[in-house]
Amino acid sequence: MPDITWEEPFCSEGNNCFRLGTDPTGNAYIAIAGHEDTYLTDTREALRTLIRDIKAGKADHLL
Repeated sequence: MPDITWEEPFCSEGNNCFRLGTDPTGNAYIAIAGHEDTYLTDTREALRTLIRDIKAGKADHLL
């Protein structure tokens, strides 16, 4: 597992919580809070766009 630094969980309505992380080489990660061993990785910009869409309510069904 890469050396990931996780941020505090972001929780939407209900029990939908996820965490964002980064590693020293510039990759970004997203995981369901409590399940950080199973994560998606992509560029920071790709995950930043996904998070902005989720927070804007465009993709809340994914949570």
